[in-house]
Amino acid sequence: MIIPIVDSIRAKLTSREQLVDIEKQSVITRDNVNISIDGIVFCKVEDAKEATYNVVDFKYAIANLAMTTLRAEIGGMDLDDTLSNRETLNAKLQTELGSAASNWGIKVTRVEISDIAVPHEIQRAMNMQMEAEREKRAIETRAKADKEAVIRKAEAFKQEEVLKAEAIERMADAKKYEQEQIAAGQKEAMRLINETMSENKNAAEFLLAKDRVLAFQELAKSPSKDKMILPYDVTQMIGSTSVLGDAFFKGVSNGDKNNAS
Repeated sequence: MIIPIVDSIRAKLTSREQLVDIEKQSVITRDNVNISIDGIVFCKVEDAKEATYNVVDFKYAIANLAMTTLRAEIGGMDLDDTLSNRETLNAKLQTELGSAASNWGIKVTRVEISDIAVPHEIQRAMNMQMEAEREKRAIETRAKADKEAVIRKAEAFKQEEVLKAEAIERMADAKKYEQEQIAAGQKEAMRLINETMSENKNAAEFLLAKDRVLAFQELAKSPSKDKMILPYDVTQMIGSTSVLGDAFFKGVSNGDKNNAS
C-alpha cells in the first residue's frame, strides 16, 4: 500500500541492456610493459530492489570493479598473451564481474576489451620483431624450396641414370641375342655345307664357281675402263695361250700363200 506524500519513488530503472564504460587506464603487464587499456561492460537489471538498495550506483560500482579486475588479470599476463588472448581476458572479466554484480541484482551479459595501446618504443620493437619473424619465415621457406628442388633434381638424375642403365642392359641383351642367332645360323650353314660336300664331291667346286661369278659381277659393275680379266686357272691360262699361238701361226701361213700366188 502506497501512502501519498509519505511514500515516494526512490529510483526508476530499466530492464533493457545497458552499457558501462571502462575508462582508459594504464596497466603494467607481468613482463613490466606499461600499456593503456579500456573496454565496455554490457549488463541489465534483473532485481530492481537489490540494484537500488544494495549499491548506491551500480554502474559506477561495475566500472570500478572492472578496472581493478582488469589490473589484476593484466598483471598476471605477459604482453604477448594480453594481445593474443583477448577473448580469454574477456571471459575472465565477465566471470569476475558477474559474480560480484549478482549481489546487486545485475546480470553481466558480456565484457569487451575495446583497445590495448602500447608505448611507441614497444610498438616499434614489435614491428621490428614481426619483420624479423617474417624474414625468418621467408628464408626458411626459400631454404625448404631449394632443398626440395635439389632433392627432386637428384631423384630425376637418379631415375635418368637408372633408365639409361636399363636401356644399355636391354641393348646388350639384344646384341648378344643377335650374335648368338648369327653364330647359330653360321654354324647350321657350315653343318649343311659339310653334309652336302660329303654327299657330293662337286659341291665344293660349285661353291667356288659361285663365288667367282659373284666376283666377276661386281667387277663388271665397276665404271673403270682399264679392266683386264685374267684366267683364274693355270690350265685355262695355258689353253688360252695355245689358242692365241694357233691363231698367230695360221695368220702367218696365210700371208705366205698370198705372196706366192
